[in-house]
Amino acid sequence: MKPIALALISAGLLAGVANMDAAWAQDAKPFRATVVGHVFLPAESFVPAPADAPAMLKTSGKFTGAARNDKLRSVEGVSALSDKAAPRKIGISLPFEGQPVQGFSGIRSLGNGEFMVVTDNGFGNKANSPDAMLMFHKLKIDFASGQIQRQETLFLHDPDKKVPFLIVNEGTDKRYLTGADFDLESFQLAGDTIWFGDEFGPYLIATDRQGKVKQIVETKVNGKPVRSPDHYAVRTPGAPGAVTFESRRSKGYEGMAASKDGKFLYPLLEGALWDAAANGTEKGADGKEYLRILEFDLAKNDWTGRSWKYRLEVNGNSIGDFNMIDASTGMIIERDDTEGSQAQACKGAVAPDCFNVPAKFKRVYKIDFSQADSEGYVKKVGYIDLMDMADPNKKARQGGEAGEGGQRLTFPFFTIENVDVVDATHIIVGNDNNLPYSSGRQLGKSDDNEFVLLEVKDFLAAK
Repeated sequence: MKPIALALISAGLLAGVANMDAAWAQDAKPFRATVVGHVFLPAESFVPAPADAPAMLKTSGKFTGAARNDKLRSVEGVSALSDKAAPRKIGISLPFEGQPVQGFSGIRSLGNGEFMVVTDNGFGNKANSPDAMLMFHKLKIDFASGQIQRQETLFLHDPDKKVPFLIVNEGTDKRYLTGADFDLESFQLAGDTIWFGDEFGPYLIATDRQGKVKQIVETKVNGKPVRSPDHYAVRTPGAPGAVTFESRRSKGYEGMAASKDGKFLYPLLEGALWDAAANGTEKGADGKEYLRILEFDLAKNDWTGRSWKYRLEVNGNSIGDFNMIDASTGMIIERDDTEGSQAQACKGAVAPDCFNVPAKFKRVYKIDFSQADSEGYVKKVGYIDLMDMADPNKKARQGGEAGEGGQRLTFPFFTIENVDVVDATHIIVGNDNNLPYSSGRQLGKSDDNEFVLLEVKDFLAAK
């Protein structure tokens, strides 16, 4: 190993970067994960809106069609997340009574089988989610029995008017936040504060432990604002002309780690930023897109100005979650935009009774900041393939299959957005089922939210 340039600081990352060859980022070693436990929360899991919520929030999914529709369960949902896939029925109809608990887009292990998870923005975008409440949950997961107990659900609200723009529930006292206000994709706990990473702004959102907003933080990269077309300050021009923004829609903060000493947040953008000079997304000399890992100082309540680069294996891939393993290493889910098993792939023409773009690239990478190269690329140390998890003891409760290397479990989901360390040898991984639009596990059935406990001792110890 070549010597690193500077010692680790208290954050556990480098103050500088090592003088190393960027090419090694492509030399990640494969490790096979072994299934230890597998549980799922049924797709149709709902929670009632709080008693003091506006009447509009007592039901959800009313704006997912071409026009508003208040008749419960009157419109059959269809899986069509990818523009390459044929629309497929998924067996669930909208609108819903209550609020969908799923899908989950971030997780933290609290110990003792307890986990905190955050529900995604609602139904996929600002326009169709004004009746989807933003919430987070505390779960108790018993892998031995296969049971998931939802112990607590809390809803984001803004009674002190900290949000700098008009929200859906502006005229109410509690001012509950919805999926038309923000898109929560990640979070971290810091003392009495919960920090959420948002895709729309992208913003950092700080709340208390009950979900009351304390502040909204704008994004900066190299001291300059970064905004998406959904940022409140981005306006369509009055006459035909250019609209300037730096982050593509739905490519804001997808993952966000925290330093082990609790001093820094590391928000990770899901997509490469736009490079106006090159008239394209940011890419390295090898033509590969890279994503920015930013650094936010919690004590100073400000961006440090530093960032690192995460090189995508395939241009157009996305990340799903990001959590630290120790002071200098972390895990990032990298995946493509496909779903469904290869065993049920279409053999000929595109059809709704087969997967014409089945899942291929679904991985968890271990990265190392302390071995970042001279260009700021973090090293990809190794990875596990979520399409080939060993299951010799047949722990899979659904989706288990025979593979070339023996019994296995695959995660053929469109989005996989939950990963965290459970202990020194195990991690937990979970999908976001995009209720009711994902159908990757079984044709004609909406995906459940699945969690798998994996033994990955060698992966976690890899250098």
